[in-house]
Amino acid sequence: MDEEIIKDLNDELEGAIDDVQRKLNSVDIEESIDELKTEAELLIRKYPVRSVLIGAAAGFLLGRIFKS
Repeated sequence: MDEEIIKDLNDELEGAIDDVQRKLNSVDIEESIDELKTEAELLIRKYPVRSVLIGAAAGFLLGRIFKS
């Protein structure tokens, strides 16, 4: 009976650890996405014409790829 209690406690502890790890990873991912967004915004503001041309070229190429 004591082994069952210990096993149940271990399972609960593992579940709690997994939840914390998932939350920490999601925070890291959110921070990375925010950093990438900020860097992209700065590049677009620094090179607006080049950004529009690259976006138009990418849209054209994607349109060609998905049209086929």
